[in-house]
Amino acid sequence: MSYLKNLYDSKVKQQLKKDLSLANDYMVPRLEKIVLNCCCSDAAHDGKVLQSIVDEMTAIAGQKAVVVKAKKSIAGFKLREGANLGAKVTLRREMMYCFLDRLIYMALPKVRDFMGLSSKGFDGNGNYAFGLKEQIVFNEINYDKVDKVRGFDVIVCTSARNNDDGLALLKSLNFPFSQYAR
Repeated sequence: MSYLKNLYDSKVKQQLKKDLSLANDYMVPRLEKIVLNCCCSDAAHDGKVLQSIVDEMTAIAGQKAVVVKAKKSIAGFKLREGANLGAKVTLRREMMYCFLDRLIYMALPKVRDFMGLSSKGFDGNGNYAFGLKEQIVFNEINYDKVDKVRGFDVIVCTSARNNDDGLALLKSLNFPFSQYAR
């Protein structure tokens, strides 16, 4: 079992219940899933780029990545319906907590000039999204085999009812939020 799952079960759940004045344990916010998303315009025209994205996302997540296709044609972007755009991975349960362990304690400290995550990435329902500019901050990616440095999005979905509850949950799970934002 991962460190963050143990932390949530042993300390965070009871602390949040008390801090947020919740009636029962089922009202306490929890993590539901994490979605990793990487899209690249070059993937629509080059199969090697798409395979590279899928392989890197699979290595980072530890779970097979799914190819994302365009839903409709857009002439201005030279995009056709059904064209391959990138890859995404949805993590749940134990894989989600293992990924968060690696993200918070190994990958984010490697980001150059990292001053913390902005707390403005909430959507109004307690879900948090942010982007990483480089996939090479993860140990699973071999820098010598990377053809191009690409970024990807990380979306953390919670059961929180509002942004404040979601922020309290993520802060208690040791997310490195910046003290200057908000």
